[in-house]
Amino acid sequence: MSIHLHWFLTTYGDSRNLIAGGHGSTMRGDRPADLRYLIQLAQAAEINGFEAVLTPTGQWCEDAWLSTAMLLDATQSLKFLVALRPGLISPTLAAQMAATFQWQSQGRLLLNVVTGGESIEQRAFGDFLTKEARYERCAEFLDIVRRLWTSEDPVTFTGEHLRVEQASLARRPEPLPAVFFGGSSAEAGRVAARFADTYLTWGEPPEQVSDKLDRIRGLASAQGRVLGYGIRLHVISRDTSEQAWAEANRLLSGLDPHTVAAAQRSLARSESEGQQRMRQLHGGGGDFTAGADARSLEIYPNLWSGVGLVRGGAGTALVGSHQEVADRIAEYAALGLQHFILSGYPHLEEAYTFGEGVRPLLAQRGLLEDNAATPTEPVRSAFLSGLGDVSAS
Repeated sequence: MSIHLHWFLTTYGDSRNLIAGGHGSTMRGDRPADLRYLIQLAQAAEINGFEAVLTPTGQWCEDAWLSTAMLLDATQSLKFLVALRPGLISPTLAAQMAATFQWQSQGRLLLNVVTGGESIEQRAFGDFLTKEARYERCAEFLDIVRRLWTSEDPVTFTGEHLRVEQASLARRPEPLPAVFFGGSSAEAGRVAARFADTYLTWGEPPEQVSDKLDRIRGLASAQGRVLGYGIRLHVISRDTSEQAWAEANRLLSGLDPHTVAAAQRSLARSESEGQQRMRQLHGGGGDFTAGADARSLEIYPNLWSGVGLVRGGAGTALVGSHQEVADRIAEYAALGLQHFILSGYPHLEEAYTFGEGVRPLLAQRGLLEDNAATPTEPVRSAFLSGLGDVSAS
């Protein structure tokens, strides 16, 4: 089975250090995410063979639709996995926007549907439904959008939360944008089983991921559907394991207990079941002290929970040599995961580090569709040959 590699478009800014916040909290990097930098990020992802870039949604980042639309002319084949929140936009308008984007980009749109895990942030957008009601509305939203994309006739729909009459599109998207959907709750599983093309999970140890995928497969099978599966992870990959863990220690040393405690107080209030599962991986940050060793947060070989000490959402990273990171990706792929949405600090440089170090190893294993066109050895600078042992930066 071949896999799909994706990168992350950090529209709230970038940094050489861990950025605190997200998932409803303020988040800002010390490298501003202006258009010039986003173009660099998108082009780096494309150059290094990533299929798409995930673009987040929320108060704490720039608008995903506008940010990605401005990058179309700067890229050629890169797809954009645009996050959107049902309830903040009408289903007919969302379906129309997707059709326009797909036409103008010549088929480079994917959609990441985010129901919204934090009521306080949803209320800031004018959405006052409970979490349970948001999932009900999400199902109605996706039902309407899918009908608008596929029906020859105008769509009339009356639900508990949404209603449209004689809705239609002047242009339908071709191809249909794949719908990515994540969530660990029972409500999320039911919506994913009915409407998602790809179910996403955050990076938990393989056994926990396997259990979750089995649950979703069962729900999808009951609907007569077969889904694809993906995982969201950060990555710290270097020529050697020692170099990778030294970088993890450097990132950890930039945190202080007060920052970690403040972030964890905020994340503890999250309504997201997935977020609480992330917090459990590092014990809610309660054991963190200044000078802690990164290895103390290794929860499975090469799986590090340190990112989640301060970052909401995806809070784990693959840490190790290029070979070790490739091994772990192969292990997750064996569970049935096809899509790997990755990121690193800073995202620009780390796109090259992964693309030059890990991607060729995955190609050697036959895990990439285009492996014939991929170098079979990690890239090494020719002008450094013969200079002895040179440490990677």
